[in-house]
Amino acid sequence: MRAHAGCGVEVCETATQLVPGDGPAGAEVVFVGEAPGAAEDLEGRPFVGRAGRLLADLLAAAGLRREDVYVTNVVKARPPGNRDPRKAEVAHHLPWLVAELEALRPRAVVPLGRHALAHFAPDLSVAEVHGRPVERDGRVVLAWYHPAAALHNPALRPTLSADARALADLLEHPLGVPTLEP
Repeated sequence: MRAHAGCGVEVCETATQLVPGDGPAGAEVVFVGEAPGAAEDLEGRPFVGRAGRLLADLLAAAGLRREDVYVTNVVKARPPGNRDPRKAEVAHHLPWLVAELEALRPRAVVPLGRHALAHFAPDLSVAEVHGRPVERDGRVVLAWYHPAAALHNPALRPTLSADARALADLLEHPLGVPTLEP
């Protein structure tokens, strides 16, 4: 991924670098964001800016450390102007996410925000299912609002804290994950 260049896809051409996932190979939980932000684009690691610091606090509330989980994004390059990723850009980067998940085989995947959730459950919204585990394609998915949303809307912080506690409960008692039908 680090050597990827010259493909002609706008996000790949305009980003400082591609940002691969980060975390241990044995991680039981994978957090998936939308795309790198400015700090991530510069540093080459996912979730190292303000949203990353809030994510670290949420992990602590779930009884986890950043070193214990794998953190990645659907799109591996920062979209110009921090715009939403386009469908073609998501499709271009999707094989990397698929490969990460196949290699890790985590117990739970936590999509952060609507763009990440759209990959795992396109028929659901974060508002409908945040903090509630659902099974999709043989995977336990526990959607959260994106930490950046709570930076812009502090009223979401208690919701994210409750969702972190729901993750801790899921990891402690993994049985009984419902399958939500559209």
